[in-house]
Amino acid sequence: MSLSPDSPLPSHYRSKQEFLASLSPWRRQLANLNWHPTVDIKVQSYALEQSTKQLRNETEQLKKENARLAAINSRLDRFEQEHFSSLNQALSTGDSSAS
Repeated sequence: MSLSPDSPLPSHYRSKQEFLASLSPWRRQLANLNWHPTVDIKVQSYALEQSTKQLRNETEQLKKENARLAAINSRLDRFEQEHFSSLNQALSTGDSSAS
């Protein structure tokens, strides 16, 4: 069952209270007696499935962000290395002429 986290809960995943509230009073009593706990388990299972999907999406986003930051970090390291190597060369030639 692939539903987005924003989609409404399918009718077969409704909680016991929602199901009973949709019935007339006499049907509510009969349904209350015939309620199967597997429905409650399906509701919990659906909620866990949705939270798992959300966590997977968040994990994927974090992986993408980490890769982007690693690329930026490597560019910054290269820049620093080039900048400091050229700065050291300029200082070494400048010191000998200043003496």
